[in-house]
Amino acid sequence: MEKKQFQAESKRLLEMMINSIYTQKEIFLRELISNSSDAIDKIYYKALTDDKLVFDKDNYYIQVIPDKTNRTLTIRDTGIGMTEEDLENNLGIIAKSGSLAFKKENEAKDGHNIIGQFGVGFYSAFMVADVVTVISKSLETGRAYKWESTGADGYTIEPSEKESVGTEIVLKIKDNTEDESYDEYLEEYRLRSIIKKYSDFIRYPIKMEISGRRPKEGSEGEYEDYREEQHVNSMVPIWRKNKKELTTEDYENFYAEKHYGFDKPLKHIHVSADGAVVYQAILFIPENSPFDYYSKEYEKGLELYANGVLIMNKCADLLPDYFGFVKGMVDSESLSLNISREMLQHDRQLKLIAKNIESKIKSQLLSMVKDERDKYEQFFKAFGRQIKFGVYNDYGMHKDTLQDLLLFTSSKEKKLVTLDDYVSRMPEDQKYIYYATGESNERIEKLPQTELVADKGYEILYFTDDIDEFAIKVLMKYKDKEFKSVSSSDLGLEADESQKEADAENNEHKELFEQMTSLLDGKVTGVKASKRLKSHPVCLSTEGDVSIEMEKILNAMPSNPGVKANKVLEINIHHSVYPSLKEAYANDKDKLRLYTNLLYNQALLIEGLPVQDPVEFTNDICKIMV
Repeated sequence: MEKKQFQAESKRLLEMMINSIYTQKEIFLRELISNSSDAIDKIYYKALTDDKLVFDKDNYYIQVIPDKTNRTLTIRDTGIGMTEEDLENNLGIIAKSGSLAFKKENEAKDGHNIIGQFGVGFYSAFMVADVVTVISKSLETGRAYKWESTGADGYTIEPSEKESVGTEIVLKIKDNTEDESYDEYLEEYRLRSIIKKYSDFIRYPIKMEISGRRPKEGSEGEYEDYREEQHVNSMVPIWRKNKKELTTEDYENFYAEKHYGFDKPLKHIHVSADGAVVYQAILFIPENSPFDYYSKEYEKGLELYANGVLIMNKCADLLPDYFGFVKGMVDSESLSLNISREMLQHDRQLKLIAKNIESKIKSQLLSMVKDERDKYEQFFKAFGRQIKFGVYNDYGMHKDTLQDLLLFTSSKEKKLVTLDDYVSRMPEDQKYIYYATGESNERIEKLPQTELVADKGYEILYFTDDIDEFAIKVLMKYKDKEFKSVSSSDLGLEADESQKEADAENNEHKELFEQMTSLLDGKVTGVKASKRLKSHPVCLSTEGDVSIEMEKILNAMPSNPGVKANKVLEINIHHSVYPSLKEAYANDKDKLRLYTNLLYNQALLIEGLPVQDPVEFTNDICKIMV
């Protein structure tokens, strides 16, 4: 029998595919089962227009048959079968798909969508098989033919015998090598796991003979081994069921079965879209963050299916980074596939799905903010940092999307509040949204800088995450209200008598403050009488865009850019230390230096900044004790 050669391009494509297109060899079984499903779909299509043909779904199935003795794996279907010409055209010319041609011919008909649009997947069989044999009997001619190939060297086609219409693909599994064990593709448990992983929701039964052990009938305590044919796929996925028929428990079970997490989801979102793009999705908002969520190892993404066939375990393009915590899946009939189901073409449909999913997630989160605040706070404690980073990232491109999802602790409420909560209860005379930064709420409450704003009766938001102030700097304002740090040199408050007095003191003791600035030798940009301090003697404020907290965070990074905030040392002119400071300036320059250093180091400690010379600092304290 004459061996026919693949076309030159096909030969190169086959070699490339066997060696590089598919990253996992197990994919071959998904591809062959999908082709079998397509073959049954084609009979279904024909039954729509041919009155003589009755489509009884119970008569259509796919069988997977491992044979360890002969080292073969057979995938058998009861589909439409192939003629000699079909075998020549569809299997002899790689990437010419009979499914794609059939789909074009039947685009206007109602019914199932054909999965296989490119004729490449079949050849993935050569990743695990030395010889691939196809025996097919066509519904059209009633004749059977055998196609056989050992790979890129060519193929043969000859008449054959087959009782029923359909196709049988027999793979002669390769021998094991030092690097690969091909025995696994003959193991029942392994084949079942691959089918469950990729083809669980194929719409036709996938049958296998399954081994088991059961109590022996008519006897107590005795067991017997048995083998029986079983369906190994679920066939009807949960996302194609009517939402009204499903319970919360159904969704939680699906979450657990798919191993999305060890927790229970806080919320689920079930989407069935039938518009510009057709897709179904089930999305979950987890209760807890994975242990590696904030690490480089974490991989975001949703499972992506095309007509119930798993294409990608994690399709990152379906989720923006700031919603990367969402788990779940998407199944669509509208996606375009290129060379294989493993390589997704990033086309308009995918982008539309991603945009719709983003909108659904945001709507669900906003609903939780409004109606289920306790649940949302639980979510925010796990994933709020990601939302904040989303505001900051990409130069604030997504801030309008995310600003209403932010929560911060309130000085008045002593609990998490939204920016809308804050603005809605601002007094009429309040110009800014005030915030304070620190390592914890308890430390922030003790900050001297909060005194004046708190005395005014204004609410303060507590920023304790290192990302908080960076995000707010990008956000800049919310509902036309700008953000203002309580450590800012200008708090934007109307001058009262004490402030006017402080301004006068600045002028009166200008030389004292200039001398203190000189003694601190570049550590601060200036010293001035404070407008904000009530009970504390001293504090640091900042001028410019970089705050003290931002300085600490940036300089803790591996790159250590050496960023410095423009610090101002503020002195409380009404505190009992102030007369001593004036007296030292007038009569004892050494004591003025001592007091200046002590006040500066005291201000550093209040901010959580390190004292540059701890030994000198302790010696200075001893000097004032003797």
